Amino acid sequence: MNFPQYEKFGIISQMRRSAVSIASNIGEGAARQTKKEFCYFLYLARGSLSELDTQFEISKKLGYVEERNMEEISELAIRIDQMITGLIKSIKKSKNL
Repeated sequence: MNFPQYEKFGIISQMRRSAVSIASNIGEGAARQTKKEFCYFLYLARGSLSELDTQFEISKKLGYVEERNMEEISELAIRIDQMITGLIKSIKKSKNL
């Protein structure tokens, strides 16, 4: 990856916020009172993951990320999405939400 210095407070900063938001929403949801609330925050985490994926796509189009890196990033994003989706399904199944 080859981000220019001027993107430090641009797309790089936004990508960091999106990545932190994924974990933060999972953590906050786990601390909620109900499974329904937990699922809500898991959906927010998936949204943040989608934002991050979009930001990487934009970075690729701008020439900051190489195709070989994008393949690895996309695979990781898919795996994370599958884990979050699996957790949502598990929670819904256990509580009939």
